[in-house]
Amino acid sequence: MNDRKSFPKNTDVARSVLPVPDIPPVGPTTYDARDPAAKFPPITPLRPPSGAPNVLVVLLDDVGFGASSAFGGPCHTPTAERLAAGGLKYTRFHTTALCSPTRAALIGGRNHHTVGMGAITEFATSAPGYSSMRPNTCAPLPEVLKLNGYATAHIGKCHEVPVWETSPVGPFDRWPTPGNGFEYFYGFFGGETDQWYPTLREGITPMEPWGTPEQGYHLTPDLTQRAITWIGQQRALAPDKPFFMYFATGATHAPHHCPKEWADKYRGKFDEGWDVQRERTFARQKELGVIPSDAELTPRSEGIPAWDEMDEALKPFLRRQMENYAGFLEHTDHHVGLLIDELERLELLDDTLIYLIIGDNGASAEGSLQGTFNELISISGMGELETPEYFNARLDKLGGPESTPHYAVGWAHAMCTPYQWTKQVASHWGGTRNGTIVHWPAGISARGELRHQFCHVIDVAQTVLDAAGLPAPTFVNGVMQKPFEGTSMTYSFDDGDAPERHDTQYFEMMCNRGIYHQGWSAVTKHRTPWETTGDAGIALDDDKWELYDGNNDWTQAHDLSKELPAKLRELQRLFLIEACKYNVLPLDDRGFERVLPDVAGRPTLVGDRQILLPGMGGMVEQHVVNWRNRSWSLTALIEVPTGGANGVILNLGGHGGGWSLYLKESVPTFCYNLFGLHWTHVRGERPTPEGEHQVRVEFAYDGGGLGRGGTITLYLDGEQVGTGRLDRTESIGFGYEYTEVGRDAQSPVTDDYVDGDSKFTGTIRWIEMEGGQDSHEHMIDPASIFRAAMAKQ
Repeated sequence: MNDRKSFPKNTDVARSVLPVPDIPPVGPTTYDARDPAAKFPPITPLRPPSGAPNVLVVLLDDVGFGASSAFGGPCHTPTAERLAAGGLKYTRFHTTALCSPTRAALIGGRNHHTVGMGAITEFATSAPGYSSMRPNTCAPLPEVLKLNGYATAHIGKCHEVPVWETSPVGPFDRWPTPGNGFEYFYGFFGGETDQWYPTLREGITPMEPWGTPEQGYHLTPDLTQRAITWIGQQRALAPDKPFFMYFATGATHAPHHCPKEWADKYRGKFDEGWDVQRERTFARQKELGVIPSDAELTPRSEGIPAWDEMDEALKPFLRRQMENYAGFLEHTDHHVGLLIDELERLELLDDTLIYLIIGDNGASAEGSLQGTFNELISISGMGELETPEYFNARLDKLGGPESTPHYAVGWAHAMCTPYQWTKQVASHWGGTRNGTIVHWPAGISARGELRHQFCHVIDVAQTVLDAAGLPAPTFVNGVMQKPFEGTSMTYSFDDGDAPERHDTQYFEMMCNRGIYHQGWSAVTKHRTPWETTGDAGIALDDDKWELYDGNNDWTQAHDLSKELPAKLRELQRLFLIEACKYNVLPLDDRGFERVLPDVAGRPTLVGDRQILLPGMGGMVEQHVVNWRNRSWSLTALIEVPTGGANGVILNLGGHGGGWSLYLKESVPTFCYNLFGLHWTHVRGERPTPEGEHQVRVEFAYDGGGLGRGGTITLYLDGEQVGTGRLDRTESIGFGYEYTEVGRDAQSPVTDDYVDGDSKFTGTIRWIEMEGGQDSHEHMIDPASIFRAAMAKQ
């Protein structure tokens, strides 16, 4: 194989202005190309400086510090252990406590509020720190690398695009490609997707999975194979060109979809519950040295029940939740390992700087106190439907294609051992401390060592630039740039005792906030992840602050706020200074208001009336008229061929809940699937004749609150042909599957048609969807809307 180091490098290129300006050679002007003076220097493709490594950043999703075996957890992660043995384990690496902000900070190289991502994209407001719109003064790392001659690819999850820009019409200037500097993208948008039926895109084009779950499809192997293929192509066609790959799995975010054989490997291993597991993990962490021998295990966080307090009838399901999650994480680690194996096979491993960041935040406590088989039920506030009998009847299906599961809060807390709290809680290390491994044999002489310097996700970009010998640019695309805000970690690569250089860092998420400074931390928790609002009635200024001495208290176990009030005030003041510097203010603890675009000050894509045309697809719920908790109608002009027609006119959702308007043997039919628990079919009295006709469904909402029932009426050419009742409806959303005109593209809403056999066999001219004027939004519990938005991030 070609050695890319043998190719010439542009070592004398001025790189502070990007793109590098094209400066034509200066020389004599000749008339005849055969003139000996008519010589020009050869064209040399732009490349980084000699010795610049390949870069692979692997970011797992929703994995707590105490989950991976590499950091003392119960989930077997041999790939992480292998990379750690050949590299470094960072025990004090931090994220932002939430998905979109961590990802924006990672690729942006700046604090999450600096790049406008103070919360998830669905909560964007018009305030600069919360707009979800990265300023053009903050060119992201992949853009900088691309303009310096790197090949760039993003494989996997993307939750950094403003929600109003995610439809098939864009705009695309904040998509991974072309807007974020990636030349290739294959993955999905949003906080989560179904691992068996994902909503995929390649570049800006919607894609379908290569097969069904029955045929062996699962998202993580698919992403891995795409990554392997892309790297192989780069090696084959441009061996002198280093690459930057951002590999962001959808795992282990909910839904916890795991092939059964991987979950079965853990059968019986969690029978004693989450309190015992915390103790076991804590002891193992001390053995590994990822926490000091004198560290203390923090008490169970307030509001989390003890294992012994849980209903015995629930415990078989609770145990299986954790078996399923552990299998999910090991399955993910295995496929990351296949990618590492391919780097080794291609002789690229030694010269590739690898970051394995085990979680974009702490473990997720968004699955309720008992967990869920179908998270849509819990999100919609209908948790009473999931009884112990319901759970235990579905034990063998947990993690499979018929489920959309999430584990209980107690397991999430255990996966954040030894720290307090979980994901969303930016004040405490349980929400922000994620085990991280750095592997680069050609650039790091140390092997299998620990590093305890304080680090933050914004440090990755500056580290990569340092390793590549590249400056942070002053101008990109003609715009003066804000400096990168992270600290290069290269100083610690070969010196475990080097004094830490990132010694001040603020944290803020949903008004959970804190400040780290030279070992000390001052923190305050304003809201609890599994609750839907901030602490009821507590003003921001009344939040209780805590003070911890990290030089002597590794786990934030001893609050010193009463003993050292002057030190606390000093750090509180420093938090406000940092908050002013990085666009954190104004603090915003609103919930429901931030979900409403008009109140939050962000654009919307659609109003109360919409026309859909043949060929339209790749749409998710926010791309169509809001139909929840109100009356609505859908009218389609179709043409039925000789012999009749079958298939879907329009659907929304899938096997876990949704609705579909379709013809079955030419008969207009509407199916409403309530969370896979109950299917209501309303069928027309007669088939649709050959020729052009209007098929219409109307839903008349009962009103009076959230998720109420209503009457369904079917019409054919304006004449009523069928009617039926729904006793209750889904109130928040049916998830993340694509809506396509003329077919149910992913998991089927109803078994009236099967997966892959739903395409409409007639012709659709147009579809009109309209929301009624009887909106009952004023009666909707605002906390329910907030809960749903947070649970899907």
